[in-house]
Amino acid sequence: MDRPAPLFTPVLLVGCLIIMVSFAVRASFGVFQIPIAEDFGWLRSEFSLAIAIQNLAWGIGQPIFGAIAEKIGDRKAIIIGAVIYAAGLVLSSGATTPFEMQSYEWLVGFGVAGTGFGVVLAVVGRASSDENRSMSLAIVTAAGSAGQIFGAPTAEYLLGLMPWQSVFLVFAGVVLALILSLPLMRAPVSAGKAELEESMGAILKKAFRDPSYTLIFLGFFSCGYQLAFVTAHFPAFVTEMCGPIMPGGMLHGLGITTTSALGAVSISLIGLANVGGTLLAGWAGKHYSKKYLLAGIYTARTIVAGAFILLPITPLSVIIFSVAMGSLWLATVPLTSGLVAHIYGLRYMGTLYGIVFLSHQIGGFLGVWLGGRMYDIYGDYTMVWWIGVGVGAFSAIVHLPVRERPLPVAPAV
Repeated sequence: MDRPAPLFTPVLLVGCLIIMVSFAVRASFGVFQIPIAEDFGWLRSEFSLAIAIQNLAWGIGQPIFGAIAEKIGDRKAIIIGAVIYAAGLVLSSGATTPFEMQSYEWLVGFGVAGTGFGVVLAVVGRASSDENRSMSLAIVTAAGSAGQIFGAPTAEYLLGLMPWQSVFLVFAGVVLALILSLPLMRAPVSAGKAELEESMGAILKKAFRDPSYTLIFLGFFSCGYQLAFVTAHFPAFVTEMCGPIMPGGMLHGLGITTTSALGAVSISLIGLANVGGTLLAGWAGKHYSKKYLLAGIYTARTIVAGAFILLPITPLSVIIFSVAMGSLWLATVPLTSGLVAHIYGLRYMGTLYGIVFLSHQIGGFLGVWLGGRMYDIYGDYTMVWWIGVGVGAFSAIVHLPVRERPLPVAPAV
């Protein structure tokens, strides 16, 4: 009797490490929002635009790196991404004008693309058995949340020891060190004969003509909008708009004595809650319809965000929101990537998911940039928050008509 394929493999473990470090650095950028603005006297929108550009570059780079990985190999694509990522961080540490910072964030964003979900999920998906694939994708996604747990607090801690420029240099060294783990990342080709014969052009044409692919593309927009806005602006939002932390309370006893510290911790709480939420989504994706699970997640996000902004902003409401939103945070990623693999096959999953992820990052660009722009105009984040509630409801609706069954594979002519 054949033994079941193992869930935990070297490919899965290395993939988790790469995603964890890449996301720890990326998720910490919101902590730099106030220190950099105060250092140079920049408007909130100027550093927000830099983070927004990073998100857009990540989205543009994702299908590019997916195609690179499928043409020259996954590990080579990750090496290129890590080098670009580190170079962007080093250059960012020397930026003194908004234009310089915004220019260098193109490199950081492309670097995140080369070390992020598009490449890593594709290689893990190909290396996983059919039975384990949904949970494998969820575990790697949860590793991104694990990075988010310690990324922002680590940045906050390092900022207490050194200037923000030095923190960027430390992060650059950590990203480069990822290359040392790549010899363990060897994934077999896991695609049927017909899939291997089908050209990239043929599968792209088929996907672009399929209304379901368009709906998945549109639906992922709000995920990027909400996640990027919260990652970039929530620490500052909490710092400025949350009620005071009372002496003698539980938070104060834990050493969280300022709203600035609570803002950094809130990002960690989101990441911590998301580990469980993402793993649950991976399990559910194996047993239930992925499109209905996605519609449910976006509906729940809409309700959570709407309730939070309507109620008074207190330390307790920040914690409740962080845990609730965190449980829904990246739960969409294994379901969306799994849906793409299920409908269109594994051979060009990196490229196809990368294109869908571009929609996610366009949403991320707008969420981050609008957050800074609206803050400069109105002095708060209320308007951009309600836009996020609206696009979340939109995503819940557009997933319902998706046709959740594999398309027939046609060999290349």
